[in-house]
Amino acid sequence: MLNIIIIFILGTAVGSFLNVLIDRLPKGEKITGRSHCDYCKRKLRWYDLIPVASFFILKRKCRYCKKKLSLQYPVIEMLTGAIFLLIFNFQTISLLAIVCCLIVIFFSDLKYHLISDYILLALFVFSFFYHLTTNFNLSQLISIYFLSGIIVALPIFLIYFFSRERAMGLGDVYLTAIISFLLGWQMGFLALYIAFVTGAIVGLILIVLHRKKIKSRIAFGPFVVIGTIIMLFWGERIFEIIKKIYGF
Repeated sequence: MLNIIIIFILGTAVGSFLNVLIDRLPKGEKITGRSHCDYCKRKLRWYDLIPVASFFILKRKCRYCKKKLSLQYPVIEMLTGAIFLLIFNFQTISLLAIVCCLIVIFFSDLKYHLISDYILLALFVFSFFYHLTTNFNLSQLISIYFLSGIIVALPIFLIYFFSRERAMGLGDVYLTAIISFLLGWQMGFLALYIAFVTGAIVGLILIVLHRKKIKSRIAFGPFVVIGTIIMLFWGERIFEIIKKIYGF
């Protein structure tokens, strides 16, 4: 029981750092230095930054200016804590790091429509180490996974190029290439398919609810993250279902 509590607390602490990355990287701000209130810019003390607890102790308000704080902060802290409980062990540090990068990408693209190059680089590095720790074969990495990244990202690049960045951003191209390097071309294409389907469904719902217009731009990164998470953890089962349906 004590181990579960420690792992969860560790996860919420990492989640607190992910919140810093989500809000600062898209703005080009330094990730070092003390945290401050987004509204009054007052520097926060350590007891204002206790993951999850401080949010509720302060009743969702800044101690100094009394402005309401975003639910983003405890949600991401608790989400990261839950993920740590599910997959934490010392053999899967690279997998945990990958999921943390995906969380940052999901929320930063959703909130700012920007994916930081730094977090994309981190995702690629952790994906590289994940392959090395699960199947150490450098030639396979180069011949299969690098090629997978190029093949799956090509359609996204063409959409980006011919739409002149109106339909897709360059960050979406890089993200697709990296997740395909991580998953391989088969799972990469399926992750992309899930991203397009979920994106279309959510977009249609937002249009029906008059939250978006037909020409409104919707962040694609969060849907790529959803597809990636699904294929990363349940890809083998999905392939088995597809084989049974189509008989191959």
